[in-house]
Amino acid sequence: MNETILVGMNDSPAARRAAEWAAQRASDRGDRLVLMSVVGGALGVVGEGAVLDDAVAVTREHLERAAAELGAAEVRVTRGKPVEQLLAASENADLLVIGSDYRGTGSRVARGPHGVRIAAASSCPVVVVPQSDLSGRTGVVVGVDGSDLSEAAIRFAAAEADRQGEPLIAVTAWMPVTAPLGVITYPDDYRENAQRLAEEALGLSLAGLAQDYPDLQVRRIVEPGDPATLLNQVAAEARLAVVGSRGRGAVARFLLGSTSHDVLLTLATATAVVR
Repeated sequence: MNETILVGMNDSPAARRAAEWAAQRASDRGDRLVLMSVVGGALGVVGEGAVLDDAVAVTREHLERAAAELGAAEVRVTRGKPVEQLLAASENADLLVIGSDYRGTGSRVARGPHGVRIAAASSCPVVVVPQSDLSGRTGVVVGVDGSDLSEAAIRFAAAEADRQGEPLIAVTAWMPVTAPLGVITYPDDYRENAQRLAEEALGLSLAGLAQDYPDLQVRRIVEPGDPATLLNQVAAEARLAVVGSRGRGAVARFLLGSTSHDVLLTLATATAVVR
């Protein structure tokens, strides 16, 4: 397909896991793989130039070794702030892959704010790969809420699932009306109607997939509850989860929607954030 997969690299095991994930995807699709590291920018300290030059040389040597092992065609080392440099590089990439040192349920480590900001502001889709072992998993989970962004997520997820011959698992969560100062008494048919409306909305969002992907197996899950919690529960055995980001705008571009943000904080699997 001749697309470019860019991997943000450092010396952490999480980054290595992300690079391995990206290398496998690039090999499967015939894509170009680029490993990129960012060396901190200058502070203006006397003698700093030599330190930066050494850091760049060591970093490039590290990336070249990793590239040889993974089959990457290119390495790239820049100076500056990592978030800013990766966001700038994402303008010329088709997919940006970053690692997370989150290791699954029970881990005290969650995706940090830099990773969330990258996922929110990248010019291309971002995949965040947890450090946990994802081998043997199958299926692509996508969160659907009827928005334009979830439509983009559905298209991305359907293409991924169809390419691998895996099921697409579309997930919609609905939240009952709550009151902060007391218990609400719901009419007998309230939950039944809410469930039905959510199922109908999911069906409309998935309309047309059968025509574009006639062999794609689609499962639908509609349940009451918190969307991020439900998505991560379903994604616990999946190869990939896909969610939409937030909209455009000078401020909104650097923010994720609450569901996408919460999904990234407790990763259940490799998770793509699609704009």
